[in-house]
Amino acid sequence: MPHTDKDKDTVTEPSVYEHLEDLRKQLVKSAVVFLLFFIAVFSTINFWFPYVTRGHKLIILSPLEVVSFYMTISFALAFGLALPFLCHFMWQFVKPGLTDKESRFFSLYTPIIFLLFLIGLAFGFFVVNPLSYQFLTKLGAINFEVMISAQEYARFLLLTTMPIALMFELPMVAIFLATIGLLTVDTLKKVRKWSYVALAIISALITPPDFISQLMVLVPMILLYEVSIRLVARVEKREKAKQQMNESTSS
Repeated sequence: MPHTDKDKDTVTEPSVYEHLEDLRKQLVKSAVVFLLFFIAVFSTINFWFPYVTRGHKLIILSPLEVVSFYMTISFALAFGLALPFLCHFMWQFVKPGLTDKESRFFSLYTPIIFLLFLIGLAFGFFVVNPLSYQFLTKLGAINFEVMISAQEYARFLLLTTMPIALMFELPMVAIFLATIGLLTVDTLKKVRKWSYVALAIISALITPPDFISQLMVLVPMILLYEVSIRLVARVEKREKAKQQMNESTSS
């Protein structure tokens, strides 16, 4: 943290060592919180198991796969539960180095960022995951005997939830870049077609290789892009209004 010298009216910037020490403290607190949630989830895994597996019959291919599956699920659930705390700790670390605009943005929009993450996570878990799972297993049942291993199910579950949750942060990223002057509504409109192509590629990369899953992710992404354009337009309008007000006040 910057501090003022008592003898001189100057602000002394923290040294690299102080930055690293502050980072170490926040990382330690983050690790402790995550570990507590991990232990709590792992010790109650039988409670979470029916919700995670949705009653699907899974198989294990080795004795260690049981531990691997429980660890993967516990890690994912613990991360989700600890996320608000982790964000708070990281905010405490980066806050001193942010500009006033950046600080106001994160203070105002942090709850919305977390809410969008949860909405994306819920969309992946309740919509994309079950529909794509049913489609792929029925497709495989035509010519094969479908047997899903626990580890592959866990990987599939994470693939259809976490990346989608992150993609739902697109409007907030756009607003942040517009707030600090790095993005304009004209730019978003000019690259709209190429952005759609990029979103299609991203949706193909973060979802299982079936058209249904990719389409279910692509459509909300396009809608979020359009929402981002309108939000950035509102940010620009507000900034122009503030600028005109300041100019009229100064004159």
